Amino acid sequence: MSDRIVVDSVEDRVVHDEANHRYVLMRGDKELGREEYDLDDGVIRFLSTIVPDTGERGLGGKLVAGALDDVRARGDLHLVPVCPFVKRYIEKNEQYQDLLAAPLDEL
Repeated sequence: MSDRIVVDSVEDRVVHDEANHRYVLMRGDKELGREEYDLDDGVIRFLSTIVPDTGERGLGGKLVAGALDDVRARGDLHLVPVCPFVKRYIEKNEQYQDLLAAPLDEL
């Protein structure tokens, strides 16, 4: 598997699992959540953000931020946030709006 760590903190890291078209938020060897996507002709569509309700806040945001930072680092992709959570995250975090394939109100 060609996983690549894209965000790493003391406890958590976001890993890009390209073979399965997803980003995974990991704590140690435990999966805390995942962002599923599809990729076609330079457009990455974030389809769903899946984070179990553990009572811990901020895991979804950490996952999405790590995934978006990786999209930015790649530099050759345009984003379509199909997932409502990702769309709201980008609305609140304007530094990611330049990654969009079109303005948010058109997506």
